[in-house]
Amino acid sequence: MLITRSVADDRGSSPVEFLLVGTLLTALTLGVLQLALAVYVRNVVHDAAVEGAYHAALADTTQEEGAQRTREVVTRAVGASYAEDIRIGTSGVRGQETVDVRVRSTFPLLGLIGVPFAMEVEAHAPVEAFGDR
Repeated sequence: MLITRSVADDRGSSPVEFLLVGTLLTALTLGVLQLALAVYVRNVVHDAAVEGAYHAALADTTQEEGAQRTREVVTRAVGASYAEDIRIGTSGVRGQETVDVRVRSTFPLLGLIGVPFAMEVEAHAPVEAFGDR
C-alpha cells in the first residue's frame, strides 16, 4: 500500500513542468527573434545594393561612388563588418547596359555574430545616358 501511494504522489511536478515548458518556449521565442534579425539584415543589405546600383547608374557618377553608397548604407544600419565584400560591374541585357552590385555579407546566427560571407545579394539598375538612343 505504501509503494502505490508514493508512485501516485505528483507533488513537485508543477515546477518541473514549468521549467520544461518555459525552456521550450524561451528557445522558440529566441529562434523566431533570430530569424527576424536574419531577415532584417538580408533586407538591409539588399536595399543597400539596390541603392548603390541606382546611384552608380546615374550619368554623372562613377561605379566606385555606387559601391561607396552601398557601404555607407550597410555600415549605418548593421555595422561595417557586413559591408566588407562589395563588387560592382556592368553587364548588358538585350542591348541595355546595367550596373550590377553584388554584396557578400555575414549571415547572422547568434545575434549579429554569424558565418562570414555566407549571404549574397545582387542588384541591377539600368545605366542612365544623355541624348537620344
